[in-house]
Amino acid sequence: METFLQYNPTKLYFGKDEVKQLASVLDKGLNILLVYGGGSIKRNGVYNDVMDQLNKLDAQVFELSGVEPNPRVTTVRKGVELCKKEGIDFILAVGGGSVIDCTKAISAGAKFEGDVWELITGKATIHEALPFGTVLTLAATSSEMNCVSVITNWETKDKLGWGSPHVFPQFSILDPSYTFSVPRDQTVYGIVDSMSHALENYFHRTENAPMIDGFIESLLRTAMEAGPKLLMDLQSYKHRETMMYISTTAYNGTLSNGTDGGDWATHRIEHAISAIYDIPHGGGLAILFPNWLEHVLEDDPSRVKQLAVNVFGISPEGKDDMELAREGAKALREFWNSLGAPSTLADYDIDDSEFDAIVEKTFIKPGVGTYKEMDHDSVRDILRRSL
Repeated sequence: METFLQYNPTKLYFGKDEVKQLASVLDKGLNILLVYGGGSIKRNGVYNDVMDQLNKLDAQVFELSGVEPNPRVTTVRKGVELCKKEGIDFILAVGGGSVIDCTKAISAGAKFEGDVWELITGKATIHEALPFGTVLTLAATSSEMNCVSVITNWETKDKLGWGSPHVFPQFSILDPSYTFSVPRDQTVYGIVDSMSHALENYFHRTENAPMIDGFIESLLRTAMEAGPKLLMDLQSYKHRETMMYISTTAYNGTLSNGTDGGDWATHRIEHAISAIYDIPHGGGLAILFPNWLEHVLEDDPSRVKQLAVNVFGISPEGKDDMELAREGAKALREFWNSLGAPSTLADYDIDDSEFDAIVEKTFIKPGVGTYKEMDHDSVRDILRRSL
């Protein structure tokens, strides 16, 4: 294992009716910016639950709605302007990862005198941020318990991941019943996204990390057991609860302790694709990840072989490492297909016409891949496999 520092200041309130914690974790009389998406929280009752608690605190509530599934910097700028104009003390994100990612950027931008895009691109440094908390309504990204965010600039067709220790949520409230209204396709994307985070942590090159490997393998097996059951009963508290905790754990730092941090090349490629085509993040990962596995196993099948045996239960008897690895990559594809996830770029009417642009945008920041360092030809090969 490598030396590591574990730090995560987010208080996690997990369970039914935990929204009532808002009345105890927030001070009275605050100016609060409530950030949410397309309005589903008003249809499913979450909005009313939140407002009931904020009203008890005599909070002055301002609202920013309409956060996009791939949150855009234009929306972030609206939030920043609201914070500065109205003297916002605290931001409350009510939604999934997109809403929380947008809120993180708003919280940083509200304490910055320049354009928030400078912070996202790394041209300026984040020194402070407005405090914020979250009420989660979609299990997928782990954004509720990490300091990472992804923001899209639709004008420049750039989608960038960024992070800062200043944008950890102060608290996150996770009530599995708040995900009951998430439709089947979004539930599938959440399962894929959560598993992808775990898999990306898994593909490290650190020696002697058996406990972390075991954590990840257990998480993946649990997702493969609970995911299909959830899709058969979207109102199951039991299975929503399991998937919600899986998604939070998959990318809150736990699964990278003592390792080199894993390989996040698939996320970089997906960000480049959805910056141009605005496709669902989980859908893009479902297409790319098995093809990334097939690409990297040609150089080194050992890790994909381990995945095949320890997660998918493929018998090694009479098979060499390469054969086992290929069966492992195929097994992941078949499992995600069984959930109804897309398997090719053609599922989104994407052809090779923008491959040059996708490749260039993948490398907008240097360093793509650690388990296997990607070059332009590597990314192009994965894209071709994904057609």
